[in-house]
Amino acid sequence: MTIRITESVWQHASQLCSLQDIIDASGLTKEDVLELIDMGIIQPSNLEAEHYSFQIQCVTLARTARRLRDDFDLDASGLTMALRLLGRIDELETELNRLRIRLGGRGARQP
Repeated sequence: MTIRITESVWQHASQLCSLQDIIDASGLTKEDVLELIDMGIIQPSNLEAEHYSFQIQCVTLARTARRLRDDFDLDASGLTMALRLLGRIDELETELNRLRIRLGGRGARQP
């Protein structure tokens, strides 16, 4: 029998977190997170590099980046492309669902 322990955190959209929070929650190094910032994947809420703060959704993005990097052995450019494509897919699915709802709810997915 295998016991699997998972951790979950309720994220409130208006919450901010620190660079260290992202590092701790994602399993990435400080250098990895700073590289994601340089690539434009994760965007800080402020411009003070000494005291970056981030929207809480960046934690999920950083975790996804780590999993993609580790699972598919992606370099920085491959990781950037994969994350941008996943973001674009999310945008298109949201738009498609909105259009389906405007057409009377036929085929609209429930979240």
